[in-house]
Amino acid sequence: MTITDPTSTTALDRLDAATAELDPPFAALDLATLRRNAADLVRRAAGTPIRVASKSVRCRAVLEEVLGAELTGRGGFRGIMAYSLREALWLVDRGARDILLGYPTADRGALADLAQRPDALAAITLMIDSPAHLDVIRSAAGTEKVRPRVCLDVDASLRVGPVHLGVRRSPLRTPDEVASLARRAVAAGFDVVGVMFYEAQIAGLPDSSMPVRWVKRASARELAARRSAVVAAVRAEVGVLEIVNSGGTGSLEVSSADPVVTEVTAGSGLYVPTLFDHYRSFTPNPSLFFALSAVRRPTPAIATLFGGGYIASGPAGASRVPTPVRPSGLRLLRNEGAGEVQTPVGGRAAADITIGSRVWFRHAKAGELCERFAHVHIVSDDGTRTAVPTYRGEGHCW
Repeated sequence: MTITDPTSTTALDRLDAATAELDPPFAALDLATLRRNAADLVRRAAGTPIRVASKSVRCRAVLEEVLGAELTGRGGFRGIMAYSLREALWLVDRGARDILLGYPTADRGALADLAQRPDALAAITLMIDSPAHLDVIRSAAGTEKVRPRVCLDVDASLRVGPVHLGVRRSPLRTPDEVASLARRAVAAGFDVVGVMFYEAQIAGLPDSSMPVRWVKRASARELAARRSAVVAAVRAEVGVLEIVNSGGTGSLEVSSADPVVTEVTAGSGLYVPTLFDHYRSFTPNPSLFFALSAVRRPTPAIATLFGGGYIASGPAGASRVPTPVRPSGLRLLRNEGAGEVQTPVGGRAAADITIGSRVWFRHAKAGELCERFAHVHIVSDDGTRTAVPTYRGEGHCW
């Protein structure tokens, strides 16, 4: 399904009214919509706990809203998937007790800190997909006495002959490969507590065409069978697994339906950026927006805005640029796009924009917008506005 009309939503009306005296650029979040999105994620997960992907949030106040003040779990959400070990250590200092690192780390300083902290060793699970990761972790720890918790990242892509459909992550794919690394990790003094499967070709791919939907269905079937075999092989080596993680905002239903999966991961579904506008499994309701001011009128048909070049990661192209949503009928110019300091816009509404007018945008990806702002203005149902720091606002750039 696609969003009906983000320019006329109650959420954006509320944000516009509550921030009327603020000078752009700034980011604003509608709390009621965020809460509805969180509830919808829980509904879609159908009883499977949701681990919150902090990369897609990057704001401690929002993590607390979803997980509770202790950043550990409530209401269908349980634990954090962090993207940096230093971030994970910082979150432990703020109460988090269940953190899965979503990616391997080679940060020797952070690993050394981890080894000296029993509270962090109990709370943080490191991600590995190679014997080399074991060597790096043990060398950085500087001792054989600690038993770091590790999770094995398994390639969840679909392969059709020589064609690889999905992201390039782990080299581990077959049950034998994963079980072999698990066996080696245990022998080296690590606690193997989980396995992870991130099916990006399902979770991160909009339902844009029949071929895409076929790929997603075929991938779900192949992965379900292979995931069960991998989990069985690892359990034969290490016993009970605490974590069998899978999924993402775009594939919660598929992953949670597999009985072998103990948890799913989501984060983007809280903010709902434009990359999630064309999924058939849910109706997107964006909660996070940003505003820019008009500072020039180079022609009667073009208005130039200050800032706005917040380009999302991934393959460069139209899907990674921000989208103007209010006033409706605006568009970026093909030859300039969204610029670091100035963003010209055209379209039928551009003629009505005056110097100082406000234009609202949505970002293409979720948490990445928080790298551009020190604060997010959270607006409640009654119009109350509270400025909360992003990770950047708390002095961190991981």
